[in-house]
Amino acid sequence: MQEKRRSKRIPANLELNVSKLFQQEEILDLDVAVPIVVTDVSKLGIGFVTKGDFPLHYYFNARLELGGEENSLYCVVQIVRKNPKADGTISYGCEFVGMAPVFGFIFEQYEERFEAEKKKA
Repeated sequence: MQEKRRSKRIPANLELNVSKLFQQEEILDLDVAVPIVVTDVSKLGIGFVTKGDFPLHYYFNARLELGGEENSLYCVVQIVRKNPKADGTISYGCEFVGMAPVFGFIFEQYEERFEAEKKKA
């Protein structure tokens, strides 16, 4: 199958916490304290799975650790895709908003480590 994404997705097993969802001046009063598992990451966004029901086109602040605390990214992401799954969870796709180009370097390092580990296996 041909990859149609603008940026290569790398499998990830990271935890992500959402404290609040917002859009412009509106902050949603939802219970967002649910377990979230990041499934993949790229230079442009993240994919995650959770039992939480988050609305499309809302934003949240995220902190991602890509191979150590020194490679943490603090960013804002927008929920752009939402797909319910048979097991009761929901798969989400999110895009980074206003990500500084310098953070691309951290993703390149993460991708290189992933590819090196994949070759060893």
